[in-house]
Amino acid sequence: MKTNSIRANFFGGSGIWVYAKLLQQHGMFLPRKFFITSGKGESGTSLNAFDMALMAAHIDQCNIVQVSSILPPDAIQLKNPIPVITPGTITFAVLARMDGQYGETIGAGVAWAFGDRDNGVNFGIVAEDHGFKSKESVERSLSDKLDEMARVRMLKITEKSIQAESIEVKENNGCVIVALIYVPWEIEEGCRIL
Repeated sequence: MKTNSIRANFFGGSGIWVYAKLLQQHGMFLPRKFFITSGKGESGTSLNAFDMALMAAHIDQCNIVQVSSILPPDAIQLKNPIPVITPGTITFAVLARMDGQYGETIGAGVAWAFGDRDNGVNFGIVAEDHGFKSKESVERSLSDKLDEMARVRMLKITEKSIQAESIEVKENNGCVIVALIYVPWEIEEGCRIL
């Protein structure tokens, strides 16, 4: 494998230098840590129901950017307590969200799995699901989605997890969210060698 050397000056010459030898180039957007969170909210408007769900999930202070569904091979799941993220931080997430109105059952969920390929390459996959569904229905759908994602990637699942939520909306509007949140990372962590 060819090794690339990168020397970059960040923050306009402020003296912070990073030197990394990368076996494969991935830039600085390679998260390592993640956590799973969920929340439910109800209100008179759909926006406020969503905001309440974000508050219940403790991610209302984040500027969430939705991303798709691959976990790095060395990803680490953080458990309780979930990290406190500085308000206003751009925060990458795989987000499942379902909005509904009075009397409707709404559900959302996220599933994640790690696996191996025959060629020795390993990584994780993430699936999201939402709909006018029960928690159990969301869980079944997520399991099927992960199995399909693994099959088409020729990935043998070694570890699978699912988190789903549902509610029957009692107010005008309701929202359920489940999110896999990538913890913001340091420059050195983003430039690590895999």
